[in-house]
Amino acid sequence: MGDRLKTSIDDLHFFQVVAASETLTAAARQLGISLPVVSKRLSALERRLDVRLVQRGTRRLMLTSEGALYAGRLDSILHQLRELEDLVSESTGGLRGALVVQATPGLGRAHVAPLVAEFAARHPHLQVELHTSALPLRPHRREFDVAVHVGSPPDSSLRIRRLAENRRVPCAAPTYLDRRGEPTHIEDLAHHDCIVLRENEGDYALWRFGEAGDPRHVRVRGPLSSNDGDVVTNWALEGRGVIMRSEWHVRPHIERGELVRILPHVPTPAADIYALLGDDGHVPRRVTELIGYLAAHLPGRLGRRA
Repeated sequence: MGDRLKTSIDDLHFFQVVAASETLTAAARQLGISLPVVSKRLSALERRLDVRLVQRGTRRLMLTSEGALYAGRLDSILHQLRELEDLVSESTGGLRGALVVQATPGLGRAHVAPLVAEFAARHPHLQVELHTSALPLRPHRREFDVAVHVGSPPDSSLRIRRLAENRRVPCAAPTYLDRRGEPTHIEDLAHHDCIVLRENEGDYALWRFGEAGDPRHVRVRGPLSSNDGDVVTNWALEGRGVIMRSEWHVRPHIERGELVRILPHVPTPAADIYALLGDDGHVPRRVTELIGYLAAHLPGRLGRRA
């Protein structure tokens, strides 16, 4: 029984990462240690608990029923511990502790990363970690403190704050429009080479137009699609088709004449940029101050007033 009590907080953090990973190799990468070290440490934890936590011999990491129970409970324990640390550290004045931020790759690299670095420089006692991922958010896994998300929040249980205005707009290179002609109605897009961005979830090929009270849509098709927004934009710049991308992303190309906004008379639905956080009680001051910093500085970087 005494050995079981020796499980440390560090062990709990370790298994939290393991449980959230697709494979032990992915866990090793996330933890910054080798795969043999992960395997050895996992075995040591299982010996202390006298229970098998992870099924061996499968290509994808799978938890045993005991492992799933352990992971579910330790999420709550670690969250309560962080709340306690937040309450204590906030009374000392400066911002302290860890802060995990998640963002989509394009927006994350271009704008969130510089702002997060500036914020960290202002608060030297913070440990800030930025994750960029095109995968759907999994708020129930407590994988982030703040997520920067483009478009409507995927989960109604999340608390949100709008950081900047944004819309998705259709555009194409002048070379493509010279070759194929410029669409004059949204229905014309069904007969064009449309480059589809497959991100998050939903019907990727259904492009939406109009305002909330007058929604319109068209199903598009084309020979090219990708889950990488930069790839999609580069294909459009090469004259390979029409794209529907966030205004913040394509505005510089439009201003330089490299892309042309098509159907400018047809409104497109808002795809504003939000800060998301879980609706689970206490919000640390470091989180609210980071969100305030993003709200104050992101619109200026995007060239649009919030």
